[in-house]
Formats: sequence, structure tokens, C-alpha cells
Amino acid sequence: MQKIISSILLIASLFLLLLTMAAKTNAKLSSAPPFSGITPADTPKDQKISGQDFSISSKKTKPSGMYARAYCLIDADSGRTLYGENEDQQMPMASTTKIMTCIIALEKGDLGGKVSVSPYAASMPDVQLNMQSGDTFYLKDLLYSLMLESHNDTAVAIAEAVGGSVEGFAELMNEKAEELGCAKTHFVTPNGLDANEHYTTAKELCIIASYAIQNEKFRKIIQTPSHRFSNCKGTRSYSVRNHDAFLTSYSGAIGIKTGFTGKAGYCFCGAAKRDGKTLITSVLACGWPPHKGYKWVDTKKLMDYGFANFETATLKPKKLPKTLPVIGGTKSTVAIKRTSSKPLSLMLCESDKITIKYKLSNILKAPVRQGDILGYEKYYLNNQLLWQSPIVAKGNVPKRDWKYYAQMIKQTFFWNTTSTSSS
Repeated sequence: MQKIISSILLIASLFLLLLTMAAKTNAKLSSAPPFSGITPADTPKDQKISGQDFSISSKKTKPSGMYARAYCLIDADSGRTLYGENEDQQMPMASTTKIMTCIIALEKGDLGGKVSVSPYAASMPDVQLNMQSGDTFYLKDLLYSLMLESHNDTAVAIAEAVGGSVEGFAELMNEKAEELGCAKTHFVTPNGLDANEHYTTAKELCIIASYAIQNEKFRKIIQTPSHRFSNCKGTRSYSVRNHDAFLTSYSGAIGIKTGFTGKAGYCFCGAAKRDGKTLITSVLACGWPPHKGYKWVDTKKLMDYGFANFETATLKPKKLPKTLPVIGGTKSTVAIKRTSSKPLSLMLCESDKITIKYKLSNILKAPVRQGDILGYEKYYLNNQLLWQSPIVAKGNVPKRDWKYYAQMIKQTFFWNTTSTSSS
């Protein structure tokens, strides 16, 4: 009888042990791929925002009665075109060319270096500093001559000093234009005198100016009322005065550059800042003599419209899921992140419509590598794609293979307490 009872107790103990082992095995397997189960993630739905959501209201109608054949108004911070007419049409731009000439000289030249005047530079037509061939000047002084009085001989002397030749300098100008995304701009001269294949657009001139005003030295030059200097030998003295009437007649004006040739007509590219908003305008072919003042009228209309109707809004996208599920991997999820964590700020008017679309799979397939692009967050302004930001994996999830399964069996049945996942 004792043997029978002992046998029953032994069988019961073994049975309880097997139940315990089964429970622990089931717990381990249920938490490890491929037994853990995959639930698709809840990815964000499209987000719709309007200018009215930011309490933006229209206060001024669009400019009318404009004189310029082409014009543009942009937000300097985002580069967004706020208003324009024929803004993508290639046109001559006269001495607004010198915006690029100045910024190239500031970036590539030695401001304390000497500039020698060649016979070719001295031969440039009016407007002139009236340089003498063989004379020398400091580059820093010539930049005031370039931007305040728009001297054509100065522009060529600068180009030859910085670029080795006018042609070499034009290459630098065109390289910078390409860098800024100005595909419809091409420079031949540093002074903007009429020449075949020398052109820009109203929009791209604004883009160039927007880049230039980020340079502190550039801003200092264009805002200087007057400047006195001498040649390097001190034998001749010069005085130049700022002819930008916009600078002193418009609240918040930063200034920039006027221009005129017989082919281009009167041109102006201007910048102004109010209440944290910086606007850039350009007007091309804005009348011919005697209508020199048309450019100021048009520029004021554009600036007034921009400041009255547009406000800077910060777009806050929806939260992304912290992880996405992965099938066929050594882990069942992978963490994800945006590549740009900074919210997008944009000037909007009352009627603007923003749509944020999320192109993101709710389930992934192994292998997944850190940095893999898993989807995109796309911003549309009035149904036009404005900007997109990739969404990427923060870690690695290798594909399961026989080594993974062997390791899982070892850890499950031999009571190894280490993690069932491999890196």
C-alpha cells in the first residue's frame, strides 16, 4: 500500500512539474516572436488646417494698378511666394545684379585687400566712380561705391579682383545662383549692363536678396547713408551716398538695390521687417523715364499687402506612434522618429489651406535597419506639395533565421534568463 501511495505522489509531483514547465514555456514563447502576435499600429490620419484656425483675417485687397511687368512678394524666412505676377518670367534686371556681386565679394574676397583698376574697368559707362586705370582701392570701400551709388566701373574692378576676370566672376555668380536653386537666372556681367544671356526672374531675384540680407556685413552696407574713402595712396578722396529712397520712406525698411537700363527699365528689389516678419519684394520693368518713382509705388503696395494679410503660423503635426510592429523579425516592434523635430513655421493668409498627410505603413517586414525611411510626413499648401520630412527607424530588427530559433529553444527549455531577442 505504501508503494502505491508513493507512486501516486510521484506521478502527481511530475504532473505538477510538467504543468509548471508548460506555463513558464508558454509565457516565454508568448512574449517572443513569432508567437507574440502582431497588431497593426494606429497611424495618424490626414490633418487639415486653415488660416482661419490661427485667427488670421484679410485686411487689405490684392495690389491693383501695378506698373511693373513682373513682380514678386516672398516671405524671407520660408521662401514662400505670397503674391506675384509674371514672377517666373526671365527678364533683364539691371543693377539689381549688384546684390549678387556684393555677396560674392563678401564671401570670396578679402575686405582688407587691394583692388587694382584695369583699363577695362575704368572704361565702363556711367554710372561711374571715375576710377583711374592703375589706381588701387581697398575692397571694403568699393562695396559702398557698388551698392550706394551703383558704380559700373567699381563692379568690374571688384569682379576682376575676386574672380580673376569678369568671366571668372560670372562663374562664381552662376554657381551661387545654382546653389540657391535659381535655375532661371544667369549672370554675364557684374554690373547688370544689358547683355545677352544676362537675366533673372522677379521670384529668383527675391530669393537672392533673401539670402544676401542674412549677411550682417551686407546689411550694414546697404543701410549706410553715406561713406567717405580714399584710394590706397590717399591721393584721391571720394564720397558716396545711398540713393535708396525706400530705406528712409517705409517703416521697417531694410533697403536693398535699385537698377535701370534701357532694356530692363526701372527695377528695384527691397526688404522690410515688421513684428518679426521679413518680406522681400522685386519689381522688374517698372516703367521708363520719366517715371522713376513707379518702383517705389509698386514696392509699397506689395509690402503693405504682405504685412496686412499674412501672419506667421507654427504648424504642429500630430503625434506619431512610438513604435511600429514588425513581422518576421527578432523583435516584434521598432521605435520610429521624425528626421525633423522642429515645427514648420509659415506665413499664412486667411484663405490658405494646409494639409498634413502621413504616408506610413502600419506594419513592417523584417529586416529593418536603423535610419531606414519608413514613411513621410507631407505638408501641402493649397493642394501644392510644400515640404516633406522622412520618418525613420530608430533601431535595428534583423530577420529571424535558424540561429535565432536555436537561441530561443536554448533559452526557453534550459531556463536561460537572458533576453530572447538579438540585436
